[in-house]
Amino acid sequence: MFCLILAIVAEVAGTTSIKLSEGFTKLLPSVAIFVFYGLSLGMLSLALKQIELDFAYAVWSGVGMALIAMVGIFWFSEPMGALKIVSLGLITVGIVGLHLSTGVR
Repeated sequence: MFCLILAIVAEVAGTTSIKLSEGFTKLLPSVAIFVFYGLSLGMLSLALKQIELDFAYAVWSGVGMALIAMVGIFWFSEPMGALKIVSLGLITVGIVGLHLSTGVR
């Protein structure tokens, strides 16, 4: 599970770097995109040795998506509306449902 957490953190850092690169016009964030996504996929690969694919991918993408939404709201001052909150809640429900269906503990 530790590798999955690292994969999520690296994915969020990579996606944030995409925003900061301003269309690949800034060197450091542009390089960071590839470093963080490489790290993220490597950690996800290691996590798949212990966790079922459907659950691991749902957690990686869903939690990453929720965290990126929070980064957008709090760091980049993006709007937070009711639909966004409900949608993030539905992602959480989906992850919990997959967790319960796979018997992961």
